[in-house]
Parts: sequence; C-alpha cells; structure tokens
Amino acid sequence: MTRAFDDTAAWLTAHCPATAVCEYLRVSWRTVTRSVERVVTDYVGTIDRLDNLRRIGIDEIAYRKGHRYLTVIVDHDSGRLVWAREGARKETLHTFFDELGEQRAAQLTHVSADAAKYIAVVVAERAPDAIWCMDPFHVVQWATKALDRTRQRVMHRITGLSKVERRNLRWAMLKNPENLTDTQLHLQHKVVSRANDELARAYQLKEQLRYVFHGKHNDPWRAIGRWIICARESGIIEMRGLATSVEAQKTRIYNSIVSDVSNARVEATNTHLRAITKRAYGFHTPEALIAMSTLTRGGACPTLPQRN
Repeated sequence: MTRAFDDTAAWLTAHCPATAVCEYLRVSWRTVTRSVERVVTDYVGTIDRLDNLRRIGIDEIAYRKGHRYLTVIVDHDSGRLVWAREGARKETLHTFFDELGEQRAAQLTHVSADAAKYIAVVVAERAPDAIWCMDPFHVVQWATKALDRTRQRVMHRITGLSKVERRNLRWAMLKNPENLTDTQLHLQHKVVSRANDELARAYQLKEQLRYVFHGKHNDPWRAIGRWIICARESGIIEMRGLATSVEAQKTRIYNSIVSDVSNARVEATNTHLRAITKRAYGFHTPEALIAMSTLTRGGACPTLPQRN
C-alpha cells in the first residue's frame, strides 16, 4: 500500500462506515483496518500527545458487554483524546502516569472525573497538587435518580391522572424546565399543585442542586451547604441519602464551580466512541477501537492526498 492510499483509507474511515470504504476502495475490511493502524501509529510516533498537559478529564466507557471498559483521558484545553487503554482499574491509570512521568504530572493543574474511588486514589498519589473537580453532570444525575426513586415510591398516592399521564410523568419530572413540552409542563404543574407535596419538594431540590452549578453565587461553598441542609430537613429519604453523597464530594464540587471545569469534553468523546462502535457493529479488539478513536478524536486524521 502507498502512503497516499493509507491516508485516503483512513480519511474515508473517519467519515464513513467501513463497509462503504471497502466497497469504494475495493479492498477487505482487514486491509482498511491495517491502513488505519499504520496511519495512527505514524501519528503517535511523531508527536508527544502527553506534552503540555495542564487540565485533563478522566472517565471510563463500556465498549463491549461483560463489563469490558476503556479508560479515556481528554485534554480540556485542546478537546482531544490524548490517551486510552483497556481496563478501568488502578493499574490502568497508573500506566498513564508512568507514561506521563513525574515532572509532567506535577504540571497538572486540574483533574476532572466522576466519583470513582480508583481514580481518586491514583490521582491523589501521582498528582497530589492538581485540583480535583467533581463532574457536575454526575452530581445532577444523582439528583435525577433520587427524584425518580421518590416518584416510584409515592406513585400510588398520586390521584387524578390517566394511564397516559402516569406513563409520561417520569419524563415530565426528570427533564429540565427549559426542555419541557407544553404537555409535559401542564402535567408537571398538575402533579405539583394537586397531587403530592413530597414529590413537589423532591423536584424542587433537584432543580436547586442544578442551580448550584449553573447559577451565579457569591459564595458557592455556602450555597452547597445550604442545599445539603435543605435536603436533610426535607424528610424525603432519597434526598437525605443524596445529601450524604453530596457532602462527601463537597470540596470537589466547589472546585468544579470555582474553576469552571467539568467532564463535558470527556462525555462528548464517549458519545462519539459509542457512535463509531455502533456504526462499525462493534470492534473485535479494544486496540481497533483505540486506533479508531485516536483517528477521529485524537488529531490523527490525515488530509486527503493531493488536496493541499
């Protein structure tokens, strides 16, 4: 294969399904895969993707059934995927810091992630000076799950709703107010005003927690503390459990608000990886998925030959 052919195959694979690339180039999918691997290998060998890292996001993504995970690390400043390996354990993350080195690890200023304990342990050991930021998306997700459990528990006490309204109540309570349709907004007002005070208070606490992240506060630390007190005094068992989780992550949540750092870029990368996995009907090996993700999200995609 010529370099021009490899670049063409890699560019097409980044933008089209592999079956279409095989049909267009009249080669097998294994040949296309090897072309992508060669292009990615050349790119990785000529540039140090771990250089000048300051703010990174860490997350894991399931790439196959049976608890098969990839650990992915994204540079917040460039938005690019800089590292990915199979596994979601301490050993996997230690491998990243081994490749990064002590000197460059000391230059990290911010690390964003979810509440996974293995990430917290490794980051505290290998990058102790970095500011740890809790991802706001996961905290709000905790609140929506607590609200949904509350809805399930008090569902039998909600009267005056048809079967269709009961079926649609879940989405009317979980969606953000600005995203509600007119029908869902009417249903929500109907439930909040007439049906159940406990569910209304749970929904209000969910929205108040979301406002802690997205609102403007002179003292975010105090805003988080007020929410924890309100959740504990609400008398709702699900919200009291959520308050315990939020208090355990209070410092990291505060860091996220003050630093304006979230895992949004990492979640966008994970969504992209799910899309290319679905488009390819799955990958036989994690290395093939890592090569494809490096091609599309890691900056390794070449330009089409003779298009300069």
